[in-house]
Amino acid sequence: MPRPVTPSLASDIIIELIDYPNRPIVLIERAHLPYGWAIPGGFVDVGEMVEQAAVREAREEVSLNIRLIALLGLYSDPSRDSRGHTVTAVYVAEACGTPVADDDAKNCQIFSVDNLPQFLAFDHSLVLSDYLNFRSIGKVAPLRGIFKV
Repeated sequence: MPRPVTPSLASDIIIELIDYPNRPIVLIERAHLPYGWAIPGGFVDVGEMVEQAAVREAREEVSLNIRLIALLGLYSDPSRDSRGHTVTAVYVAEACGTPVADDDAKNCQIFSVDNLPQFLAFDHSLVLSDYLNFRSIGKVAPLRGIFKV
């Protein structure tokens, strides 16, 4: 039986800088399409756990060693990535230090959660809205889609 064709798998990380006042987060400015500000992350390699991909991508894109603290949610809307159907696991993580853009990141910047950029790539506006809810009341992303009981 042939293997089914499935969506690509990614891992994204909302990195809180715990050595800065008010725990700002790190976003990258993408060097490749789709352009815009984005949560650091990328595709999971074959043979790699999703959590390992999150740690690797944080090191590669913003030069930070992170500690994962929560799985915010899975985002699987087929239209979330213009390059093709991609499912991402989004983690919340902590780090110390100063981020430095590398790999696919054209730039990176530290943002207060009260002053996030308006133009975000992918569905990252939705993801960051879920994160703000998580940060304020501790609830992870809600289940979305059509469910029949």
